[in-house]
Amino acid sequence: MTDISLPRTTIDWSTSEAKTRRSRRHAAEKRLRLYGLTAIGIAIGMLFILVASLVYTGYQAFFQTMIRLQVTVSSELVKPDNIEGGNYRVVVRDAMLKAVPGVTSPADQRALIQIISTDAPFVIRNMVAADPSLIGQTFTINVPASDPFDQLNKGVIPRDVPEDQRRVSDKQIGWFDQMAAKGMVSMPFNWGLFFNADSRFPEQAGLAGAIVGSFYALLVCFLISFPVAIAAAVYLEEFAPKNRWTDLIEVNINNLAAVPSVVFGLLGLAVFLQFFGLPRSAPLVGGMVLSLMTLPTIIIATRAALKAVPPSIREAALGVGASKHEMIMHHVLPLALPGILTGTIIGLAQALGETAPLLLVGMNAFITAPPGGVLEASTALPTQIFIWADSPERGFVSRTSAAILVLLMFLIVMNAIAIYLRQRLERTW
Repeated sequence: MTDISLPRTTIDWSTSEAKTRRSRRHAAEKRLRLYGLTAIGIAIGMLFILVASLVYTGYQAFFQTMIRLQVTVSSELVKPDNIEGGNYRVVVRDAMLKAVPGVTSPADQRALIQIISTDAPFVIRNMVAADPSLIGQTFTINVPASDPFDQLNKGVIPRDVPEDQRRVSDKQIGWFDQMAAKGMVSMPFNWGLFFNADSRFPEQAGLAGAIVGSFYALLVCFLISFPVAIAAAVYLEEFAPKNRWTDLIEVNINNLAAVPSVVFGLLGLAVFLQFFGLPRSAPLVGGMVLSLMTLPTIIIATRAALKAVPPSIREAALGVGASKHEMIMHHVLPLALPGILTGTIIGLAQALGETAPLLLVGMNAFITAPPGGVLEASTALPTQIFIWADSPERGFVSRTSAAILVLLMFLIVMNAIAIYLRQRLERTW
């Protein structure tokens, strides 16, 4: 047999030309590494700038200025048989006049009461309604300061500017300083940011309604998209014949994964609200719209997880007498479960951050209490951020950044759960 192999050529790396070529290759490799490190550095730097700006702007929302008052609920102002109809505004006024004595004129008294939140009478009313034995007694209560004085205490409103350029007067600042000197002013952690619903007043606004609404919407999204996506992926990967129709379906699924979310919002508005007449602003509708958006993502992730299972697993199961159904349910799906759960959680995390489709189906309702079910009017974290960002009050600026941080924390937790489940359930073969 004739040897047809090509003759080998040897390069003398000691020549100047070879050294030049080698130095050029090394220089190109260093430049490539430098480009990669530069890109990573820029990405980390931009991420740091984003998080730092959010923390710098929003950390103040996690603390709330509170004022401690000695409140006397007189039986003349609050009747035991009509607790809800009591004159709690006078109760608050008397408590403020006791804290800052010497304020006599009606105009000054009105200015003095503006130091505390307008919700203070309702806080006292709720306490008395929960414990009627407080009628006729004097007790201590912490009430939120109004937004201008909360911003003043946090240094957002400067004291050294002319009086006509700030929202608080010199006289009000003097009264506030008197209460601070008496130890009546504190700034504890603002649990109301998580346990209060939305409000027109920044000092009372919280994320409870948005968190509960997002939970219900994601629950509906999961209950619809998870089983439907897995069933569709299993059929396309294990049962469907390879022809032009299945190819068309696969192409459309891949294309739907790249469709802008606002299109799904328009679809939900036209189908779920206008055609089927489902309630507007309900988490049920929001979850159904989000499920349409996440279905392609979960289907693609599930098919990729099924493809990653070695063919030998299928052949071994069929070889010992298992049916195709048993092979899929008992062998293939359990091995593909880590990838399926990872794709599902990532799809739900993507749905959690969507705003446009939820705005189109009306999940931006102003609610003063968390929704009690999937059919009640609600809002969601992204839409709550949108609402607060559009509010003119200065206090909502920090609360908007704080809400973004809360949303990012939820996304980080969901991705951490996906990583944990993948490492926990992953098997090697």
